[in-house]
Amino acid sequence: MSRKVNIHEAKTHFSKLLARVMEGEEIIIAKAGKPIARLVPIKEQPEKRVPGSAKGKITIAPDFDAPLSDSVLEYPSLSNNWL
Repeated sequence: MSRKVNIHEAKTHFSKLLARVMEGEEIIIAKAGKPIARLVPIKEQPEKRVPGSAKGKITIAPDFDAPLSDSVLEYPSLSNNWL
């Protein structure tokens, strides 16, 4: 939910408004009734990915790209008979 305040109120109660923003509330600052700014909480940024951080943790089977066996190809859900 957002609360609308005028510039004078925002200047006078800025610390209190920031406390409300820290609790998740959105504050709209208006001049002559027209919204001109919005105070919103900053969303936590996910940690940046580090290239190579999964090195050695993920493996691919040596036969990953080998042709599928006939028994696998004959499996009903893998065949094109349902088309």
